[in-house]
Amino acid sequence: MVQTAPRKRIEILVDTPLVPRIVSKLKAVDISGWSVIHVDSGGGRAGEWQHDDVTGASAKTIVLAIASDTKTQQLIDAIAPLLDSYGMLLTVGDVQVVRGERF
Repeated sequence: MVQTAPRKRIEILVDTPLVPRIVSKLKAVDISGWSVIHVDSGGGRAGEWQHDDVTGASAKTIVLAIASDTKTQQLIDAIAPLLDSYGMLLTVGDVQVVRGERF
């Protein structure tokens, strides 16, 4: 049977222009792997929004990463001050991964 290891799945919904800032925070806590997923539309407390192909003004992106508990907590501490001011959404969930030493 293949061994799995517990890790955290981190998802950050952020305005697309802020992605480089989030990636730098990931690197700063030694999370070396992430994916960037562009989002077309959504809704929340402020209402619905859609990506504007012309200006990119409402463009949203999900930054996805898998990390250890320690690195995840370091990232949360680094990003927490930005959540309200930039209207970001940060979710963290438990996952099982194969080849856990990579995360």
